[in-house]
Amino acid sequence: MLRTSDGFELVRSAYVTAGFFRTLGVAPIFGRDFTDGEDTPGGPRNTLLSYDAWLHRYGGRREVLGQNVTLGGQPTTIIGVLPRDFHFAPVGQPEYWTTIQPVGSCFERRSCHNLFGVARLQDGVSLETAQANCRSIAAQLERQYPDSNRGQGSNVTLLTEVITGNVRPILLVLWTAAGLLLLIASVNVAGLLLVRSESRRREIAVRSGLGASRARLLCQFITEGIVLVAAGCAIGLAGAYWTMRLLTSLIPKDMRPFLPFLESLAFNPRVLAFAGAVALVAALLFTVIPGLRVASNLRDGLAEGSRGSAGTVWRRLGTNMVVLELATAVILLVSSGLLGKSLYRILNVNLGMQPEHVATLRVVAPFAIYSNNDKAVALGREVVGRVSSLPGVQSAGLTSMLPVQGGNTVWIQVVGKPYGGEHNEVAFRRVTPAYFTTLGATLARGRWFTDADDASKPRVIIVDQHFVKQYFPDEDPIGQKIVLTHATEVKPMEIVGVVADIREGPLDKATWPTMYYAFNQDPTNFFALVVRTSRKEESVFPAAAAAIRQINPALSTSEPISMSDRITHSPAAYLRRSAAWLVGGFAALALLLGIVGLYGVIAYSVGQRTREIGVRIALGAQPRTVYRLILSQAGRLIAVGVVLGLAAAVVAAGFMSSLLFGVERWDVQTLGSVAGLLAIAGLLASFLPAHRAAEVNPVEALRAE
Repeated sequence: MLRTSDGFELVRSAYVTAGFFRTLGVAPIFGRDFTDGEDTPGGPRNTLLSYDAWLHRYGGRREVLGQNVTLGGQPTTIIGVLPRDFHFAPVGQPEYWTTIQPVGSCFERRSCHNLFGVARLQDGVSLETAQANCRSIAAQLERQYPDSNRGQGSNVTLLTEVITGNVRPILLVLWTAAGLLLLIASVNVAGLLLVRSESRRREIAVRSGLGASRARLLCQFITEGIVLVAAGCAIGLAGAYWTMRLLTSLIPKDMRPFLPFLESLAFNPRVLAFAGAVALVAALLFTVIPGLRVASNLRDGLAEGSRGSAGTVWRRLGTNMVVLELATAVILLVSSGLLGKSLYRILNVNLGMQPEHVATLRVVAPFAIYSNNDKAVALGREVVGRVSSLPGVQSAGLTSMLPVQGGNTVWIQVVGKPYGGEHNEVAFRRVTPAYFTTLGATLARGRWFTDADDASKPRVIIVDQHFVKQYFPDEDPIGQKIVLTHATEVKPMEIVGVVADIREGPLDKATWPTMYYAFNQDPTNFFALVVRTSRKEESVFPAAAAAIRQINPALSTSEPISMSDRITHSPAAYLRRSAAWLVGGFAALALLLGIVGLYGVIAYSVGQRTREIGVRIALGAQPRTVYRLILSQAGRLIAVGVVLGLAAAVVAAGFMSSLLFGVERWDVQTLGSVAGLLAIAGLLASFLPAHRAAEVNPVEALRAE
């Protein structure tokens, strides 16, 4: 919370130790870094500005050094500005970087594990060695502090993996799909050029006989290939530019701060070098190989049997290439189908609520003003009361954490049951009485909270069915008491209700057993407002924000979004949606190229067998016989390509298992649908050459020979 001349504003900030930036090898562009001792209790409160905050909030003035600002109700001094290109993805894009002051309830409990360490390994020290050292330290802490550190291990991970971990699966899928599509296109073009070069052997032989050297003939092939590759490369780069712009525009705004590498997503020397390398390989493949093949057999160019050499090459090579293309198309189609099905399952998981017509809005109250519990409770009641009276609002409630988000956990102990120091970890939320009915949640047993459940009454909680299954599988949970393990003050809490499971965590992860505190008994100054409205959710936000500001201008509101959009644009759904669209686009192109390749093979085969077909018809063959002859050839190619593709697709799906949800990689429905689609498309593509063959005039076919 930042105090401004207009009141208070919610800003993104991060708290770090004094050596954080030195560990990362980052130095302020001007000003100074934190020094040792500034992160100790009672140390000076200083902050470093991000480059964007310095530029947009302070006009890029160097005089900002030494200026005092109020962050979180505490006066803080600006001591430096960080570089423009510095991003630390695990915490997004904070505007203010402040030293940790280890004071407060969390820092007073060893059971509060909410910090992450960043370290730079010494030269020669491997990641495995660091992991072993940290495990040893964790084991020592567990022996020394068994109550708070029981079962608490360690995990050492490269920072690059932390940054790219969420999008690495989709990047790998994109890279693989692009490689397979490049393979199909290259095979298609190489095959066509090779056949074309074979058909030009007589022409090349004549040119050679008239005095053209081998180098001159090879230069002709190279020139033609370079023109083809250059045109394709230019069109591809233009398409890549617009595709990159489209992909970046589809990324949800709340995910962009955690993907800093997308800021530099544009043409750069590495991209252009890669495109140039691909173009060079394509030029070698498309020109030198066919050119050398023809130039090395100039003497046979005018031979009597040379007229059929192109057909021989095509029959030997073309069919194999088409099988490869069809198999590749099957891999991409199956991958796209599995990802699409996963997205459908993600968006249709049992949420335990009715998200339609529910609007959400975050509210932050200055801790300095609302640190008193009575004031925080009064604020919560007034916010709910004012918003509930707005036109179109049916009900409103507050929660400390919105669904489909995850959040903090605590350790609990069931009163009256044996306890051996194990960590019974559950998620928790603070909610007002109308929160559940606003969401449309279902009460399984017991009762909801009421406004009378305040600090003057014994503490009560509501738990979900997952909680009941884990801790009271054969008992009635109503009336049972829970205490927090390792809390500074033990207050038993009585279970008064059980709610049907609400998807509190990410859509693709199992939700922790969850318990809900009565907001009036355990309030917070940082909460989210949920509103059920009979109108469009967007119409509620301006009026709700204005009503909250009327209570106190110091209140800050942010992140207005409907619950439906929160689910649709959640990271889990975004990863599957973007992967499905990307692979689906590649699959469509692969299917098109594969069908075109199949059509080319069958059509060329019909052209080469025109005389044979004419003889068959002249001897009495019926059109259906000709159809069967051509379509059976296509059917064999399709069958081999589909079988090989399905086997490879099942293997390939294993590499993207982290993106699959609620579907197995060998999903019969998806595999069968892809096989049927490709079979139908392939036979339709082969029907036109078959029809042309059935209509061959025997007299004209024999005369042409």
